[in-house]
Amino acid sequence: MTDPARVPVVVGVGDLRSGRAGAPADPREPLDLIHEAAVAALADSGADGLAQRIDSVYAVKTASWAYDDLPALLAARLGAAAVRTHTSPIGGHWPAALLDRIAHEIATGAAGVALLVGGESQASVTAATKTGTDPATLGWTTDPGGPPAFDPDDLGSPAMQRAGMIAPTRVYPLFETRLSHELGHSRDESLAWSAQLYAAFSEIAGRNPAAWNPDLRTAEDITAVGPRNRMVTAPYPLLLNAMPFVDQAAAVVVTSLATARELGVAEDRIVYVWGGAGATEPADILARADFGRSAALADALARTLERTDLRPADLDIVDAYSCFPVVPKLLIEHLGLPRETVPSVTGGHSFFGGPLNSYTLHSFVAVTRRLRTDAEIALVHGNGGYLTYQHTVVLAAAPHTRGYVGDPEPRVLTATAPEFAADYTGEVEIHTATAEYGRDGHPAIGFLVGTTPDGRRVSGYTDAAGAAVLAGGPDLAGRTVHVVDRGGALTVTLTDPVPVPEETPA
Repeated sequence: MTDPARVPVVVGVGDLRSGRAGAPADPREPLDLIHEAAVAALADSGADGLAQRIDSVYAVKTASWAYDDLPALLAARLGAAAVRTHTSPIGGHWPAALLDRIAHEIATGAAGVALLVGGESQASVTAATKTGTDPATLGWTTDPGGPPAFDPDDLGSPAMQRAGMIAPTRVYPLFETRLSHELGHSRDESLAWSAQLYAAFSEIAGRNPAAWNPDLRTAEDITAVGPRNRMVTAPYPLLLNAMPFVDQAAAVVVTSLATARELGVAEDRIVYVWGGAGATEPADILARADFGRSAALADALARTLERTDLRPADLDIVDAYSCFPVVPKLLIEHLGLPRETVPSVTGGHSFFGGPLNSYTLHSFVAVTRRLRTDAEIALVHGNGGYLTYQHTVVLAAAPHTRGYVGDPEPRVLTATAPEFAADYTGEVEIHTATAEYGRDGHPAIGFLVGTTPDGRRVSGYTDAAGAAVLAGGPDLAGRTVHVVDRGGALTVTLTDPVPVPEETPA
């Protein structure tokens, strides 16, 4: 039998929102929200004196306000003599990766009681900026305070910048296009699946008290493009994009089974962390061979299931990262689940809210609550970068026979893309393509990744005329076009009789 002192368990969770979509609250600093969530998580455990036992505080990096050491500030507020503090880099996979790391530390005796937190006040910061108010004048922490420094390299590699593929709203639709093509879905079929999935997320968000936008949206609402749901980048209208302008925070308390019992935590409050696995692909999307799958996600899932002795059918809950529909779709496909699967108990980034790096921390809160009541085994997924960083973790209502079985260190995958063809002129087969729309409702700039007849890769952006062609996305993938590449700026001409899609109205 596994030593209870080496079995990691979640004993307390808490999350919250301040205000909601369409009804902003007074501005609140991220640290204040995180402190409130931490207090709620400690109280949720039902154990007295738990704060004083905390020896590790981990924070998912806050992107809306800068802190030198947010975990130390939080520990001081809680009266915890935390001997170790850590703040992650940027990335939505970090809540899963950090929970796995903490569980490993509990299992090896390197940590006793750990607090994992995250939160954002992007709604407050945005509102203050619009009125010309410096949040520091409202009493926010100046340690150092202000918006965090921005690294231009976070936009993407030199090759991605050359091709104009420098924002999530431009990049994720490229993966959607190729996945849809490989599944045999047209642009309309791709959009229909996305809308069905997100309508289900909206219903879940409506039942989550921490959701930023709990108003129910139907599939018809999501597909209806108009002034309040404009097309952003095909085939994603606004309601299929993450909502980062939120004020939300979450906290999770992790300790050993032995400590939980010592502190008197009720058995029905305890959720077991079996462990998981992570994988990383090249940060440069153009260094990857295929846009129709995620090698990192496939690797993380395979290792997680292998280590936990599970099959996909054993999972009562699957909770996916959902910044854009292609991410939960890939999770469904890689697990071999039915297409009608709804992989969330949290509510998704569009409706629950997308608090930048810490969304998956809210997933752990929602999953823990379900495992305490009516579920047995859950898999939680975190995604970072441009499908770059993947981490999955299994939690359960009962312990694994071997205790913690995870592998917290990510596997690094190598570049596999074809040779790059710069300033190429000639025919290419479209591997993937999309178009970004202007505020006027018309395609404004297109993006193309293609393959030359000799197997090299071409990538770049187009003008509005090219964008009108590439807006077809999945309907064009696999077709041939003639391109002229001048430093990443492409002129694209159809070479086979493919109808140009009708423009989506504003």
